[in-house]
Amino acid sequence: MLAVAIIAALTAFPSTNAFLLPASDITSLKKSTASTQPLPAATFRNHAVKTRRINTQSTLHATTTTTADLSQSTPPTNKDQCDILILGSGPAARSIATLLSSSPQQQQSTKNLDILLADSNYDRPWPPNYGVWQDEWQSIRDLYQNSFDMPLNDACIDRLWLKTDCFFGGSFDIPVEERMRLDRPYCRVDRDALRRNLSPKSESEEGVANYRVVRANHISRATAVNIYSPAGSIVHDEDGTSVLLKSKEGEVTRVRAKLVIDCTGHESKVVLKDDRCKSIPPGFQIAYGILAEVDESNSPNRDFFGPYDKEAMTLFDYRTDHFPEGSNELNKAERAPTFMYAMPLKDNRIFFEETSLVARPALSFQECKDRCMTRLKHLGISVTNIEEEEFCYIPMGGPLPAKDQRVVGFGGAAAIVHPSTGYNLCRTMMCAGDVAKVLRDELNNANWNPDKAAARAYDAIWSPTNIAQRNFAVFGGEFLMKQNVVGLRGFFDGFFKLPLPLWGGFLAGWPGLPNNENHETWWSRLVFGLSFVSKLPLPVALDMLGSIAAYSITEGVPLPQSVTPFLGLPDGYGYKEKKTVLGDVAAKAEARKMLSGQEAIPVDFESSTLSQ
Repeated sequence: MLAVAIIAALTAFPSTNAFLLPASDITSLKKSTASTQPLPAATFRNHAVKTRRINTQSTLHATTTTTADLSQSTPPTNKDQCDILILGSGPAARSIATLLSSSPQQQQSTKNLDILLADSNYDRPWPPNYGVWQDEWQSIRDLYQNSFDMPLNDACIDRLWLKTDCFFGGSFDIPVEERMRLDRPYCRVDRDALRRNLSPKSESEEGVANYRVVRANHISRATAVNIYSPAGSIVHDEDGTSVLLKSKEGEVTRVRAKLVIDCTGHESKVVLKDDRCKSIPPGFQIAYGILAEVDESNSPNRDFFGPYDKEAMTLFDYRTDHFPEGSNELNKAERAPTFMYAMPLKDNRIFFEETSLVARPALSFQECKDRCMTRLKHLGISVTNIEEEEFCYIPMGGPLPAKDQRVVGFGGAAAIVHPSTGYNLCRTMMCAGDVAKVLRDELNNANWNPDKAAARAYDAIWSPTNIAQRNFAVFGGEFLMKQNVVGLRGFFDGFFKLPLPLWGGFLAGWPGLPNNENHETWWSRLVFGLSFVSKLPLPVALDMLGSIAAYSITEGVPLPQSVTPFLGLPDGYGYKEKKTVLGDVAAKAEARKMLSGQEAIPVDFESSTLSQ
């Protein structure tokens, strides 16, 4: 087995962080003020800050009550019913709602579904900045248009960079100023345009969806699988589910749905994670970002913001030359690395984000902010106005949802985020197609079974093959967490020297996205791993091989299973019909037959008989 683990080892590679800024259903943090400390005068002048707020909890988490049975103590003021109730209103919620409420041309014979989306914060703008690879976004557009007749408008992308840059200088004889240019276009999503596009026309003129909206939240917390507090707030039965929703004005609505989908984020209160099987706790991606205007009056070259080309998106800048040699700040930055992620926009506007790729425990936001300011000052970038401030918080990895849950988790609630890069938006929007297809199929089945529908939806997200691919990436996140800045520079420099289909497939990591075929089988992952190790600097390669062996010994089956054929596939979420007949049927039938031939009911032997 150790030999198998070592072979597997050669494959389980870390991921890279082609970091995707958090999707709306990823819990994030925001401050109500621009800063807790004055900004460096040398870097920021006359700054005005507009801060977008992001809740630390899901938008659907309302105050609960201690009432024994809420349905009895608080009678609903309204009643509604639908085919599917969706909790949340971020990209995950609106994507699945849009596709479920569509009328695909190839399914004209099926009935249209009544989809109800519930969120008291439905009208709140989406705060995060979203970045996507152009080819991945195009694959999503093709799916929505061709399979569901739900077009994504051109306006959903507000900036395209034909070039993507990285800086890994400072280690392994790589000059500090050396730029690695990736021949792969990158896009910035117009979050407001996408939000409007995935809305009903009744809510937005640009909307293409057909779902309904109720501005109210669930008020429940799961205490066990399919059990919720307060009593009566969510009740399942053989035909569907009843849910109590509460508006900000205090009105309570009872919704009767055939199925409920929860899109309220990673730390959902109604979808439980699997705590019965061994799993590693999540790591956390933390980032501090600003959408800023830059003073270019003294710029030597207006084609650049400092070293950042205006015609390129900077994915990684892992350099640390902005800290004094031997300083405590440099020591911290080397041990707990962060990188700059930069999106040049129109004219003198640019989005900067100082990011901790993945760490456990999470790096502090203040540390990311301080490093961002220090880096910009060192690069001679003078910010005159801050339009927005962003605090990004993304749990990565961790356990998958528990099996046999009737409420279907989706998006962050189903842990769809890439466990070693933070990518989520494209994965979620692509996955929405698979989930919508199986649920439409189930809802048009005359023999409706909500447990089967929920199981099929979960299996569409986490099939055994998808879980095996995820397990491969989970090791990647663990390896990245143990690296200092030297290790990360060597890791990513080697990663991007692979052919684009190999590294692009790892970053996608989801069926339907471009290049994923290079990672969806154990053999393709093994080939990727062997190729990757050959590109790494020797110290990083040796560290990886040692980490693979140690991880395979301590964590057991998941990693070897993901890169060899010997251990089969992980257990999935497929529906297993419950037995309706229990016990030995033949023995019970024989007993009934023998008893039916008796004229009197048998009694125990008399004591006199026993004494003979």
